[in-house]
Amino acid sequence: MSGTLYLCATPIGNLGDLSARCLEIFSEVDLIACEDTRRTLQLLNHFGIHKPLTSYHEHNKKEKGAYITALLEEGKNIALVSDAGTPAISDPGEDLVKLCIEQNINVTSLPGPVAGINALILSGLPTSRFSFEGFLSVNNRHRKEHLNSVKNDTRTLIFYEAPHKLKNTLTDMKDVFGGDRRIALARELTKLHEEILRFTLSEAVAFYEENAPRGEYVLVIEGASETIETEEKWWETLSVTEHIDKYIADGIDKKDAIKQCATDRGMPKREVYNIYHQEEEYYEEEATHNRCAFRRCRCGSVQDYKGTRSLQPSKI
Repeated sequence: MSGTLYLCATPIGNLGDLSARCLEIFSEVDLIACEDTRRTLQLLNHFGIHKPLTSYHEHNKKEKGAYITALLEEGKNIALVSDAGTPAISDPGEDLVKLCIEQNINVTSLPGPVAGINALILSGLPTSRFSFEGFLSVNNRHRKEHLNSVKNDTRTLIFYEAPHKLKNTLTDMKDVFGGDRRIALARELTKLHEEILRFTLSEAVAFYEENAPRGEYVLVIEGASETIETEEKWWETLSVTEHIDKYIADGIDKKDAIKQCATDRGMPKREVYNIYHQEEEYYEEEATHNRCAFRRCRCGSVQDYKGTRSLQPSKI
C-alpha cells in the first residue's frame, strides 16, 4: 500500500501561523521535501522537530519527482512544503501532485497561509470573483502578451512580483490597463512591518520613481469595468485575418497572435487557425494566378486576370 503526500502550508512571515496539524504531520512523516533545506531546517528547529529533508525545486523536479513517488509507492509518508505559504501554487509542487495522481498515490492538503489570498482580502477591492495570475515573465514581449490577455477581465487580478522587477511591471500595467485602474501592493504580510499601499496605477508608478521597492510584493488589481470591456473591442470592425495581422504587426508571433485573437473573440483557437490559413491560401493562390496572367500577357494577346478585356503585349 502506498503512502500519502501531505501538502503543508507554512508561515509567510509570522511563525505563529503554522498550524498544530502541520506540526503533528511533520513529526510523523518519514521525509519532508522542501524548496530550500536550509530554510525549512530553521523552521523545524524552531519547533524542535528533527526529520530527514530532501530538496525539491524547479531545477530538480523531474529527477526528485521520480525519487519521491518511488518512496511513496514503497509506503513512505512525505510532507511537501514551499519556502513560505501553500505549496503547488506558482510552485513546482504542482508537478509532484500531478505525478502522484497519475500513479494513484494519495495526496491531501493541510490548509494555511496563502500570500495572494491575504493580500486580496486586505486590498479593499472586490473579492467575489478573482483570477490568480502568479508571476509575470521576465521576457518583455511575453509579459505584455500576458497583460493584454487579461486586460478586459472584469475579475480582480492577483500577481506576484520581485522588487527588482516592480517598476517595469507597474509601467507595463499602466500602459496596458490604463493609469486610472486601482491597485493594492502588499508586502511583509503577517510581519511586524506589514504594508498595504493603495493607489491608481499612475500613482503607483510615480510613487516608486521616488521610493525604492523592498521585499516581495503581491499586486492586487481592479478588474476592468463592463463599460470599458465593451468600448475597447477595437477589433470588432476587422476580419479574423486583419485582427491577427494587427497583432503580428505589433511584434507578436503568428502562433500567439492566433491564440490572442481567439481569446478576444471567444472563439475556439482551431476555428480561428483554420479561418486565417484558409484566407492565407486564398490570397496566395490569387497572387500566383495574377503573376501567371501577367507573364502570359507579355507573350501574346490573352485575357487579363479579371477576365474583362484583352491585352496586347505593347500595352504591358
